[in-house]
Amino acid sequence: MKAFSNPAYMLANARLEVRLAYTGFLALVLVGMATMAAFQWAHVGPLPRDIAIHFRGGERAGAMVFPKEFRELVELTHAHAFVMATVYLILAHLIIATTAPPRVKVWSVVAGFGGLGGDVVGPWLIRYVAGGFAYLQLLAWIAQWGSLAVLVYYPLRDMWFFTEPDDEEDS
Repeated sequence: MKAFSNPAYMLANARLEVRLAYTGFLALVLVGMATMAAFQWAHVGPLPRDIAIHFRGGERAGAMVFPKEFRELVELTHAHAFVMATVYLILAHLIIATTAPPRVKVWSVVAGFGGLGGDVVGPWLIRYVAGGFAYLQLLAWIAQWGSLAVLVYYPLRDMWFFTEPDDEEDS
């Protein structure tokens, strides 16, 4: 982590063992993304109505769905707040050390943490305030997916396929 304190540190210049360690982490992030997608699509559902039913209860595909209990939401929040915040922190450090344009770096970090914030608060709002907050949940998921794709792509590209910087004028 000390290397990240040097503003000139770039992943493209990292030693092989560092690139292998980060690549292993990014590969596991991709596995996590795949399982997250499977859960969101198959278990919760891709539409706001499906999301609202998942947290508030109702009927889905002819089966009764019970509202999430307070304890279930606390467990979900606890896991997401600790684990995902740590993953995003690491990914943010990695993208900062790439040749990604400054705007892409800022967008991916802000969208990632914003999406995570929406993902943490969304279930509570859906369950205890209104089902319409399912749109916020869906937006949070989209922000997370977009940012995760960028946060994984640029470090892998720079570590293994770096040719020339994509620098954009600093504005």
